[in-house]
Amino acid sequence: MTLGLNLPAFLAGTVLYMIYGGVYYSILLGKKDQEGTGPVKYVVAVLVAFIGSALVGVLVQGTGSSGLASGALIGGIVGMLISIVYLKNALFGLMTKRMFLIAVGDHLIVFTLLGALHGWLW
Repeated sequence: MTLGLNLPAFLAGTVLYMIYGGVYYSILLGKKDQEGTGPVKYVVAVLVAFIGSALVGVLVQGTGSSGLASGALIGGIVGMLISIVYLKNALFGLMTKRMFLIAVGDHLIVFTLLGALHGWLW
């Protein structure tokens, strides 16, 4: 088992993450853009896409999860872990219920998709 980064899967995952985020958070879905944050948020979003794809790829490869279903399971676990953190934040009043649902939905879906993609391409 090698943990060398699968470049096609890494790049495809990065593009998937960016496209998914663009659609999920678009104004067409009713989410308002926060004014005053400038272009830095887009640069950070691209960096997050690169990092997220790389880390999911390492997890999928490290666990030997080749195939769509086993990759999706690994990605789904990552999404659940992130969702648990958001649940704690919501319980302590750090975010509204709506914000919680938006964040949880985003992470459960995107990391499951990333895991499936990495599992499929690995």
